[in-house]
Amino acid sequence: MCGIAGVFSPDFSIENRKVKLEKMLVVQQHRGPDATEQWHDAFCSLGHNRLSIIDLSSEANQPMKSSCGRYVVVFNGEIYNYLEIKKELAPFFLFQTQSDTEVLLNAYIHWGADFLHRLNGMFSIAIWDIQLQNLFIARDRFGVKPFYYYSDTNQFAFASEIKTLWASGVSKSPNKKVWANYLSFGTYGLPNETFWEGIHQLPAGHFAIISKENINTFQPKCWYDFVQRIKNTPVLDPSELKKQYEFLLNDAIQLRFRADVPLGMNVSGGLDSSTLIALIHKNLPSSKNIEAFTFYCNDSNYDELPWVELLMENKPYVLNKVLLEANAVPELLRAISQNQDEPFGGFPTLAYSLLFKEAEKKGIKVLLDGQGMDEAWAGYDYYFNQSGSVIQGVSTSPVRPEVLLSSFRDYAQKDSYPKPFDSELQNMQFRDLFYTKIPRALRFNDRISMLHGTELREPFLDYRIVELAFAQKDEVKFNQGNTKWMLRQISQELLANQVALAPKRPLQTPQREWIANELNVYISNKINAFSQLDFVDQEKVHQIWNEYNNGNQDNSFYIWQWINLVEIL
Repeated sequence: MCGIAGVFSPDFSIENRKVKLEKMLVVQQHRGPDATEQWHDAFCSLGHNRLSIIDLSSEANQPMKSSCGRYVVVFNGEIYNYLEIKKELAPFFLFQTQSDTEVLLNAYIHWGADFLHRLNGMFSIAIWDIQLQNLFIARDRFGVKPFYYYSDTNQFAFASEIKTLWASGVSKSPNKKVWANYLSFGTYGLPNETFWEGIHQLPAGHFAIISKENINTFQPKCWYDFVQRIKNTPVLDPSELKKQYEFLLNDAIQLRFRADVPLGMNVSGGLDSSTLIALIHKNLPSSKNIEAFTFYCNDSNYDELPWVELLMENKPYVLNKVLLEANAVPELLRAISQNQDEPFGGFPTLAYSLLFKEAEKKGIKVLLDGQGMDEAWAGYDYYFNQSGSVIQGVSTSPVRPEVLLSSFRDYAQKDSYPKPFDSELQNMQFRDLFYTKIPRALRFNDRISMLHGTELREPFLDYRIVELAFAQKDEVKFNQGNTKWMLRQISQELLANQVALAPKRPLQTPQREWIANELNVYISNKINAFSQLDFVDQEKVHQIWNEYNNGNQDNSFYIWQWINLVEIL
């Protein structure tokens, strides 16, 4: 897990690119505190901030040059099945390191772009071909690891974070369409978009080859055809599904134990996290110790600490309980806003960030969590209640677009999402996997984990697990009034029955209550600053804020949007 950066330009001198790259690597140094290195030739400069996880020696540092001398790679992520791939490649290459980076580079040399299909992992990759003078870039299937870029007629610049591109000289200018959509519909942009003009994402499951001829006109290509893979995945009877799914769960967990550093896990009281704890307990090698991390707020209406403590009974793991208090929110909000560069997920993200901070203090560099089960098994309430909402657990509109001046609201263009499946449930799952829920959750979590030099692994986003669950019939996902029905059947063998059958609860904090009470003065000041922005109806903002203070508090998402925006702009 690391940070990558680079500048490819037929026009900029090496000296110019060195200056840019140096600034870029300093800005994202938190992503890789163990080593920072650069590589340059006549047209391309590559840089890397390393967080050492596999093969801790300096020989595994990046940028890494191939043994043949033709290719140079920078890579962010982990290839969990690198040992299996290395075994396949052993007849053709003499390996110099024990790293997954060298395996990945040799796999590209051996199989070309098709090597992507062999990788089980999370990754953003850039490989420079010194001979052909072109740059191959790629991103993992679900976009776990970020890849941001800026291109014009003179350069192609890329990085792991947006602020890194700003450091290279790219201007900071809001993308008005994305901002207007966020405030009007609660969306966070399409897979290729960011909140900033001119800065793009390489979409999940895509690659591109950039040369001097197409430096500003290249078109990313999809290498992971999820829709076709689902159509080729058999619908199984429950007994066979249970058997195959359990095998893949255990294999995914075992693959993610591969690390040369201490491991931990983030846990809550929900089904997904509970299943993760049970699987880790079942599969953890006796040679590895592991610690668990959970947050609480001293509010019984929201805290899952009693559930977590119940789950951890008779488990040989240290449970680290991290407290989020209201008075910590202002400083956390400032710091995490600077870290994220774009709007993020409210007080729960602030609380979640504290887990990584605590893990960093304890020297734990790898954490596992349960992200991905809800999207694969259709676990959210709005999949079944026809609410049309994409926010879990609210009954009123989470956004208040009426505070925008009409001239700014006109920039909003409601995004439409593909519906490639006959099942409307699968179409909603597809939207959440590639357009809404998963992309934003992965972005939030990547930033807060890397802020504290820790790697986050999501075993339930193993593509084999997602595909198998997604492809099954609707009634296997929702049955007898229970979401994630088949997962609950599997989990009953791993967990106490009351946990396996517990209803879905959104992971929450007392955000609404703190905004109305302990943090009211602080929030009022932020809302006053928001109301003075030149695209906002000041009177309308204060009217809605007064209504909130007078008890209209079904949700506080729109309040969060306003204060978050003030910190980011």
